[in-house]
Amino acid sequence: MPAHRSFDAQVFAPKAWSAITELCGGEDRVVPESRQWRDSLIVNLGSPEFEAKHVRPQDLDNWHVDGDFFVHYLDSPEQGLLVIPLYSDIVPGGGGTIICPDAIPKVARHLHDHPEGVSPHMVPRGDADFSQETGLGFFADIARGCADSGFAEAHGAVGDVFLLHPLMLHSASRNPLRRLRVITNPPIFLREPQRFDRDDGAYSLVEQVTLRALGTESLPGWRITAPREFRVPNRLKVQQKMKEEELKRLGGGTEQPGPEVAVPAA
Repeated sequence: MPAHRSFDAQVFAPKAWSAITELCGGEDRVVPESRQWRDSLIVNLGSPEFEAKHVRPQDLDNWHVDGDFFVHYLDSPEQGLLVIPLYSDIVPGGGGTIICPDAIPKVARHLHDHPEGVSPHMVPRGDADFSQETGLGFFADIARGCADSGFAEAHGAVGDVFLLHPLMLHSASRNPLRRLRVITNPPIFLREPQRFDRDDGAYSLVEQVTLRALGTESLPGWRITAPREFRVPNRLKVQQKMKEEELKRLGGGTEQPGPEVAVPAA
């Protein structure tokens, strides 16, 4: 859903915000605007087609890594963390996001091997499809290659907040119980790109996980070889149209200003 209003996470969810800054290496490394969480709710109601049916995680068709609005690098600051606040209770089978921790090393390796940058769909720069929205095949292939034990469901109580590595592969579930599930995905921007060759060794916990996924303690000499770029995904255009229609139904009501970022379904 498109966002209309924002609120300060440091006030609304102080424990979560404190943990977010700790994982990112300190509040001084996080863009202040990241504190503004939006009411861009992501709702999963399931469907009659999959009611009471078990679907293997490998067979889901929505696998992705967040960040459809920029060209991806291993050190990208645009997606410092994957954050999933729960705005409804979520029981197992009740629509929780499915995550795949086992995929982190595979995504990290792909980004490491392409310092020229890849599209949000992981197409390397220079490929004919680099500028196209080519679908989620790259991520689906990774998920299909993971064992059942490599997946988990993000369920919990309203108010819980999942803080996950930015390269965490995840997908919307089929919600076989057809329970109301409401979450958001507030983006966390870093002030500077992540670093994997810190002389003082002061790596953030997120950076440490990335290095561990690559099987190394540091990456001396690794640098991006092309400019960073933002993109305007089709999803953002759709959300803008939805927002305009919603405002008309609300009688032209006003909204609080805040950063506009498209987030994929989870």
